[in-house]
Amino acid sequence: MISMTEKASEKVKEIAVAEGLDGQGLRLRVVGGGCSGFTYDLYFEDKPTDMDEEFESNGVKLFIDPLSAQYLDETEIDYVEGLHGSGFKFNNPNVKGTCGCGSSFSA
Repeated sequence: MISMTEKASEKVKEIAVAEGLDGQGLRLRVVGGGCSGFTYDLYFEDKPTDMDEEFESNGVKLFIDPLSAQYLDETEIDYVEGLHGSGFKFNNPNVKGTCGCGSSFSA
C-alpha cells in the first residue's frame, strides 16, 4: 500500500485546483534514470489503465502500474519545505541507496 501524508495530499489538491485538474488522479511511476538507476515521476491523469493498481490516500487517487508498484510498496509520500526548496519526498523502505543529490535511487 502506498500512502500520502496530509501535507502532501493538500499540496496535490492545491496544485490540481490551480491547474484546472481537479478530480483527476495522480500517476506515480518509477522510471529508469539518474545516477543510481531509478527516479520517481508524478503527474495528473484522468483515469487508471486496466493494468494499474489504484489507491486512495487522504482524498487523492493514486494510479500505479504493476512494474512501479513492486518498487513502491509501503512508500509514504510527504511534502517538505526547506532551505534547498520544496517538493515531494518519498519515504520508500525498498530503497537500497541514493545518489549524492538525492534525486535518484537504487532498489
